[in-house]
Amino acid sequence: MATLSPEDLLAQLRWRYATKAFDPAASIEDELWATIEESLLLTPSSFGLQPWKFIVITDPATKSLLLPHSWNQHQVVDCSHYVVFAAPTDVGESTVDAWIECLAFYRKVSPESLAGYRSVIDGFLAGLDADARLAWAQRQVYIALGQLMTTAAVLGVDACPMEGFAPAEYDKLLGLPERHLTATVACALGYRADDDNYATTPKARYPRDEVIETFA
Repeated sequence: MATLSPEDLLAQLRWRYATKAFDPAASIEDELWATIEESLLLTPSSFGLQPWKFIVITDPATKSLLLPHSWNQHQVVDCSHYVVFAAPTDVGESTVDAWIECLAFYRKVSPESLAGYRSVIDGFLAGLDADARLAWAQRQVYIALGQLMTTAAVLGVDACPMEGFAPAEYDKLLGLPERHLTATVACALGYRADDDNYATTPKARYPRDEVIETFA
């Protein structure tokens, strides 16, 4: 199977940066965005439960409503696609029910045949209270964020992860509480503006031997 060369992969990861200024006139083409969305669907998660909802916003009016609750960071309105990652606030039996049904469908087996697997998931969740379940789900969401940003970089699409917003206000504006969801993190995607000086700022990373330990 053809893959990116190690050199090409690292080149794209060095090319990416947290884009501070997007070109508001540059939009991500539909076919390319469909690929990015598919990569989100392929994100791994603990037990495969996929405890998330990806809310894709391209509507200028909705972006404008979110702007004052995003520390007035203009990436929100200038980007092509703005993705809000929401985590479920009610992880529980119905979450597991839905996943077992999905898994059984794709593996062409009965839900009952997955009883042993289900008991493992149930046992894990039983050890968590509601707050811990939400925290667990939100950690899963960050896996999806990483997948999105890497995919975007490989495809030559700029991105900026964003935690600088008021989750409660996002929740209200996007109608999340009634769907038992809460905004956790967001990511603006599009193409960098020509005058974004951060694009040429050297990356600063700690040396390999300070952050990577190997036991061999």
